[in-house]
Amino acid sequence: MAEDTYKEPAPYRRGEANPFDSMMIRFDKAAEMYKLDEGLYNYLKHPVKTVIVSIPVQMDNGKLEVFEGYRVIHDNILGPSKGGIRYAPDVDLDEVKALASWMTWKCSIANLPFGGAKGGVKCDPSKLSMTELEKITRRYTSNMLEIFGPDTDIPAPDMNTNEQVMAWIMDTYSMHRRKTITGVVTGKPIIIGGSRGRREATGRGVMIATLAALQKKGIDVTKTTTVIQGFGNVGSVSAQLMREKGSKVIAISDVSGGYYDKNGIDIDMAIEYVKKNKNLGGGDFGTKVSNEELLELECDILIPAAKEDQISAENAERIKAKIIVEGANGPTMAEADEILRSKGIMVIPDILANSGGVIVSYFEWVQNRLGYFWEEDDVNQRLNRMMTEAFENVYNTAIQYQTTLRLGAYIYAIDKVSKVLKLRGIYG
Repeated sequence: MAEDTYKEPAPYRRGEANPFDSMMIRFDKAAEMYKLDEGLYNYLKHPVKTVIVSIPVQMDNGKLEVFEGYRVIHDNILGPSKGGIRYAPDVDLDEVKALASWMTWKCSIANLPFGGAKGGVKCDPSKLSMTELEKITRRYTSNMLEIFGPDTDIPAPDMNTNEQVMAWIMDTYSMHRRKTITGVVTGKPIIIGGSRGRREATGRGVMIATLAALQKKGIDVTKTTTVIQGFGNVGSVSAQLMREKGSKVIAISDVSGGYYDKNGIDIDMAIEYVKKNKNLGGGDFGTKVSNEELLELECDILIPAAKEDQISAENAERIKAKIIVEGANGPTMAEADEILRSKGIMVIPDILANSGGVIVSYFEWVQNRLGYFWEEDDVNQRLNRMMTEAFENVYNTAIQYQTTLRLGAYIYAIDKVSKVLKLRGIYG
């Protein structure tokens, strides 16, 4: 992939847990606590649509390669389905199904008029030229013309996709529809209908959720230490904003490894270093630590912002943070939940903590439909209000059911989606 194309760090996989199974363990527990009707349970358990497509592409060397693409629509009861598209060599259908269902619950918790979806293409963007990447994106889009649409299913960037990829999707879709339709994707460049504040939205949401949790615990943010695993878009923005709020960021990491400095790391310097060098490798930010060691450091706030399955039954007992804020999707394996609860660690689950991205994606979609665009301050104020409201709803549900924030989040989402499903009824 060319230099100007953003690339998330490679995964840090700990276990071989199936992400869909991990999601279903939490869903099952929440459904049982909520006493969800069996019929509704079976409805919400399964995606409403799963699409697998072949993507034939003539490569730069003249050879024909065939890639596999996916789009899973888990639910569209609340509105058009919404979810990112990731490009990675290890993408598979189970991962996409899990991420699609997480999007359903995430949109519900954030009170957005969206259902959940996710897409993926099995490819290695680091080995593709920009021309090859564009061909894959356009062919994938053309194969999804009956799925995508501003009123049906709205993609967004995810791992190894970015504003440029979204621009190609919008253009391909628009060419087939014979008119420019900016609202078919979110996460676009501002010049063609993107929203101000979108790039920082997920990291900003992580910060907002963290501040809300600290307030509940009566902890002054200026007296806290923060550790962040992952220094891509989410991790770096979270680090920058937490430092701005007065927290001391004492450790950061990416695929190249981690750094620890008890006196605090210069986050601005680290961000500039990554811009020039693509990752933290070779930098001088403190004592070298592994990604595994980083998770077990003494700190107040731990933000896993890398990939799935980082916190497991194997290492949960050694985690010393007071609050875990899940910037990544699925960083905590289901088997670790009870261990963390027994240690009194508050976990702000992914479907709440990292929902800032989809909230501002919703803002972008709204602005595209209005043809009127907001200033960044307006975007950030609206994001702050919606994230804070979502945290309060989840926190109150967890108190009501005497459970964790994770199960509180699932129960809140299940309650909303099931109530809407009952009101709409089953057609047939």
